[in-house]
Amino acid sequence: MIGKVDPERLETVLSRTGAPDEDVVVGPSYGEDAAAIRIGERLLVVNTDPVSLAADRIGQIGVNVACNDVAASGADPRWLTVALLLPDDDSAVLEAVVEQLDGAAREADVAIVGGHTEYAPERDRPLLALTCLGLADEYLPTGGASPGEKLLLTKGAGIEGTAILATDFRAELEEDLPGDLLDRGAALFEELSVRPDARVLREHASALHDPTEGGVIDGTLELAVASGALARVERERVPIREPTAHICEAMGVDPLRIFGSGALLASVPAERVDRALADLETAGIDAAVVGEVVAGEPALELDGERITEPVRDDLYELWT
Repeated sequence: MIGKVDPERLETVLSRTGAPDEDVVVGPSYGEDAAAIRIGERLLVVNTDPVSLAADRIGQIGVNVACNDVAASGADPRWLTVALLLPDDDSAVLEAVVEQLDGAAREADVAIVGGHTEYAPERDRPLLALTCLGLADEYLPTGGASPGEKLLLTKGAGIEGTAILATDFRAELEEDLPGDLLDRGAALFEELSVRPDARVLREHASALHDPTEGGVIDGTLELAVASGALARVERERVPIREPTAHICEAMGVDPLRIFGSGALLASVPAERVDRALADLETAGIDAAVVGEVVAGEPALELDGERITEPVRDDLYELWT
C-alpha cells in the first residue's frame, strides 16, 4: 500500500506522544500538519514531510511542501533540516537534488541548517524528508472552521500533480498532447509555494490548509473533520488550469484528487470574504469561493456525494 495511514491506524500514532510538555500548544492531531511550541512570547511552528515518488524536481517539491504547511499555520518559514536517501552513489543525482534544495530554499528565504545524507541501495529513486521551522505570534489551525463560513481556494486544483505528470510521465503524454501544453504543465513547479497566499489569508481566515496528497478532496475532508463540521463543495466552482484539465484527462486522473500543493484552502467568515478576495487580487493571486462550511456530521459533500473516508491519491495508481 502507498499513501497516508488510514485514520483508524493513525490513532495508534496520535495516542502515543511521549512525555507531556506544557509548552506544546498544538501537538499531533488528524488534519493538523504542523505543531506549535511556546518559545517565550512566540510560537515555534514545526512540520515534517517526505517526498518519495516524484523524481524530476524532488528537491524543489520538498522545500515548498515543508514550508507551505508552516506558512498555512500562521508562521513565517525560516529553517529547514533535510534527510536525503540516495539509491546509489551517482554523483550526478546527488548534485541535482542538492542544487534543487539550495535553489528552492534561497527562493523561499529559508536556511538549511542540518540533516542527514546516506545511500539506500534498495530504493529506485531518492527519498527526502524535510523538517521546516518558523515563528508565529498566533497559530492558525486546520480545525478552526465554523458553520456559516465560506471556503476559498487559491490558484487551482492539482497544481503539484500536474507538474509531476508533465515531467515524470512526459513520454506517455507526448503521444496525445502538444509539447507546449506539457511545458506549461511543467512550469507549474514554479507555483508550488503558498507563502504569499498564506500571508494574505491569515489576516482573514479562521482555518487554512494546504491540500497535498489526495488533492482538494482529501484536503477539504481533513479541514472538515478537524473542525467538526460539514464542508460542501461544488466541483464546477473549483478553478482548474487548462494544462491541468488536459493532462489529467489524458492520464485518466481526477484533478481534484491529485497532489495539490500550490493551492491554499481557507475557511473565511462570510463578512470577510470580499475583502479577502480583494487582497488576494491585489497580491496577484487568483482565488475563488468553492463552497461553504455548515453544521453537520464531519464530512465533505462534493456535489451532493458524501465523503467521510480519506481518498487515495490518483497518482499512486500510475506509479504502481
